Amino acid sequence: MVRLTPRASRDGIDGLKSGPDGPYIQARVRAVPEDGRANTALAELVADEIRVPKSTVTVATGHTARLKTIHIAGDVSDLETRISDWLKRIE
Repeated sequence: MVRLTPRASRDGIDGLKSGPDGPYIQARVRAVPEDGRANTALAELVADEIRVPKSTVTVATGHTARLKTIHIAGDVSDLETRISDWLKRIE
């Protein structure tokens, strides 16, 4: 899960946080939450963070909510490695 804060002063990942529904990644984007702009910015941010093409990252659920599920297309073993390395960096 990713918790998105739109209209932030900067784009970035603020690390792993604990919530009532379990851990989530805190993300901030400068984009406004209109016409999917914040979701697109989040997908681009995640793609940059894990170093995959932007076209492979989409918001799967939570389009209008703060908590979102991200879908990343690609080779599972490669993605597991990339995401694991990324999570270690943001902890």
